[in-house]
Amino acid sequence: MEEQVLISYKGVDINQQELGVLKGVDFELQKGEFVYLIGKVGSGKSTFLKTIYGELEIAEGEATVLGNNMRKLKRKHIAPLRRKLGIVFQDFQLLTDRTVHDNLKFVLQATGWKRKYEIEERINEVLKQVGMENKGYKMPNELSGGEQQRIVIARAILNKPEILLADEPTGNLDVETGRMIVELLREICAQGSAIIMTTHNLNLLGEYPGKVYRCESHRLVPVTEG
Repeated sequence: MEEQVLISYKGVDINQQELGVLKGVDFELQKGEFVYLIGKVGSGKSTFLKTIYGELEIAEGEATVLGNNMRKLKRKHIAPLRRKLGIVFQDFQLLTDRTVHDNLKFVLQATGWKRKYEIEERINEVLKQVGMENKGYKMPNELSGGEQQRIVIARAILNKPEILLADEPTGNLDVETGRMIVELLREICAQGSAIIMTTHNLNLLGEYPGKVYRCESHRLVPVTEG
């Protein structure tokens, strides 16, 4: 099978508020890969993800995401890039004033979906995919943490992203619920989205192996698999 490189970073330096966070980053993500980013709080994991979706500029080096040169990416091209990315945040960021269904509908309409029946069909598809097909009518505050995270994942995969970025998706969940979320992410990966997941929970790496990079001492270092 031909390799398809979705992200390529070579010698990349990343700064935040004038401070050097990561230096000399070499990183590659291929289609269908599941990659973990591990490291202490403040070591640069979330900062690294922000450069992928254009939230933070890259100071030095070569960086390509889905064919976009991230050193030269114009502001107007950030939104089209983000449509090809799914982002799962630890703190959910669901709109609390509307139902699960309307949270998903809002994202589809914001990303250019027009036909009502297509919108409904896609919402039903993703809710089924994350095992929440009967929860569309609920408000976010009526759901458990694990259920809310499933809805966040449903929202992230609405536009069938080529890359899914999951920033500590199990951070606020108990161990068993966290496992179920990782299993769900593995299923999504098997269906074609490459996934980068940051985590503190090193037990998950043993149970659900993947490629591992560690952020430490301003570096992003590949960790030997297995």
